[in-house]
Amino acid sequence: MWQANCRRMLNLTNWISETVMGGCVGRDRLDGPARNSTWGKKRGGRNEPLKKECTKWKSEYPMTEGQLRSKRDEFWDTAPAFDGRKEIWDALRAAAVAAEVNDLELAQAIVDGACITLPHGTLTESYDELGNRYQLPAYTLAPPANLITECTNESQAPDQKEQKKPPPPPKEEFQLRVRLSCGKDLRISASMSDSISQLKRALEGQEDIEAAHQRWFFAGKLLTDKTRLQDTKIQKDFVVQVIVNNYSPVTKLIPN
Repeated sequence: MWQANCRRMLNLTNWISETVMGGCVGRDRLDGPARNSTWGKKRGGRNEPLKKECTKWKSEYPMTEGQLRSKRDEFWDTAPAFDGRKEIWDALRAAAVAAEVNDLELAQAIVDGACITLPHGTLTESYDELGNRYQLPAYTLAPPANLITECTNESQAPDQKEQKKPPPPPKEEFQLRVRLSCGKDLRISASMSDSISQLKRALEGQEDIEAAHQRWFFAGKLLTDKTRLQDTKIQKDFVVQVIVNNYSPVTKLIPN
């Protein structure tokens, strides 16, 4: 992804070649080495060809690709305001991008076309034909060793789809003590998440008492069908009163 982002910036070279440098980049691909030595002699300095080496550095803190781009943009936007010529800064920026994606031929052509001298064969220090000095920090030439790769939303989507919701925790059942209005005490299996409606059906299945004839009370209060045990102050050892109206066991029909 990082190299793809760098390649998108190579269109800067076309702008430099056609607008700033008058198309001299293309010509210098043919006669670059000869002109290099001439420019070096005119300025009385050594001019080395651009070396194929990767600047290695580590940021003080882990840096994302977006943070690196912002840091670079800030440098390139402010550097021409302090010293040097803007067209040289633009050429150095394009050469740095080309060198980062290992297109040294293009980077060398940009440097030659802008009449830039490299005393050490790197873009960290260079001079223009007027003798102005240009220095590039390491973060403009290569990403740090502790760069954090950013994930796009598209790449995250499959992972999110694969993530399944954790299964609900198993119900913790206990034996709820129930006392019928006829004086009978019994226990039914229940959990704190059960509603009174569910417990009525459980009692119907256990004692053949229709749910419609049951009224559940606790601490003198009527418990509605939608009320859950966890919404009340009922604990495992407490007794729930069940008033049965018109009590008559459900008659089960036995086929002949």
